[in-house]
Amino acid sequence: MRLNFSKAKIGVISTAMLLSIQIQATPARAQNSVNPETPEKLPDLSFLSKPVQSTPLSEEEKVNVGVYKKCGKAVVNIATVTTPEGYYYNIMPQEGIGSGTIISKDGYLVTNEHVVGASEMVRVTLFDGSSYAAKLVGKDPSNDLAVLKIQAPAGKQFDCIEIGNSSELEVGRKVLAIGNPFGYDQTMTQGMISSLGRTLRTRNNRMIKGIIQTDAAINPGNSGGPLLDTAGRMVAINTAIFTRAGQNSGIGFAIPANIIRSIVPELILHHRVLRPDIGILALQETPAGVRVIRLASGGPAVKAGLQGPKAGIYRMGPIAIRGVDISSADIISHVDNVRINTQDELLTYIEKKKPNQVVTLTVNRNGTILKIPVKLSVNSNEQ
Repeated sequence: MRLNFSKAKIGVISTAMLLSIQIQATPARAQNSVNPETPEKLPDLSFLSKPVQSTPLSEEEKVNVGVYKKCGKAVVNIATVTTPEGYYYNIMPQEGIGSGTIISKDGYLVTNEHVVGASEMVRVTLFDGSSYAAKLVGKDPSNDLAVLKIQAPAGKQFDCIEIGNSSELEVGRKVLAIGNPFGYDQTMTQGMISSLGRTLRTRNNRMIKGIIQTDAAINPGNSGGPLLDTAGRMVAINTAIFTRAGQNSGIGFAIPANIIRSIVPELILHHRVLRPDIGILALQETPAGVRVIRLASGGPAVKAGLQGPKAGIYRMGPIAIRGVDISSADIISHVDNVRINTQDELLTYIEKKKPNQVVTLTVNRNGTILKIPVKLSVNSNEQ
């Protein structure tokens, strides 16, 4: 170690001596050439002024860019203000954000019902930064859908997105999502259809069937934005994510376009969905069909003559008990000649009908088979 250190010292001394001699011999040259801020030869920086030739877009990239250019202008940022219930001196307005999809040139747009909720004020911001108030036209909590109308000057035309056919979708097909995740507007992500026919429970405890599952990144703020096919058609509306951390986990859910297509006209015309009601409140599943347990007083089923359990006083030895005999209740086996095995099957069939339409129930009443026509009414519980 000592030897090495000594060599290092000698080297330093020798270099210093040589430098000193050179400076003394040519003082003028040394003064002109030694400038730490101005090197004698600048590095070649020409590579910075010559842009590298860009690589041509792949076919997939062309599709992505094309869809974004075609549809991005029709996706809006929705901002809402809601005043929660509370003491008048302690009310703090709550703000929310989401996305919306313009579906007509005159400014109708569709979003999720949970995005607008009970908001007192809704405002939408377009791709170019322009902002407009929006009016709630109608909402359907049972399908988590709402329609807004942009309050723009008369004659204003908007870019809009075509609604596709969700029944043509297959697992594995590519899809793209545009929205405003975490407030970052006009964000596009891509993925594929992961599964079809999922079921999703809404805020009013209703089940939406036929939900589309995708792995396209969907985060808070994406709700109400479109899920698009590679032709730029909206095949679904992004609505929810499965997460334990409040952000994307690769499992997103979207409401199919065919549900949107059937619901939106009713929301525009009636401001709510006029759903049919058969007037049956509770059913019990049996091997022979579904047994009527409870009927709505004055409802369509009662008016048609359907019978539920009979109430009475029944004796058990010396004891008299007031109760109901469910064995005497009607059992529904078919509706319009379609076999019914579960309560869900009956309700699903009825939901496809319209108020005032007539369905025919095949009923087993104590061993006697009856055909009972029932005229459906409007479900008064739908808001």
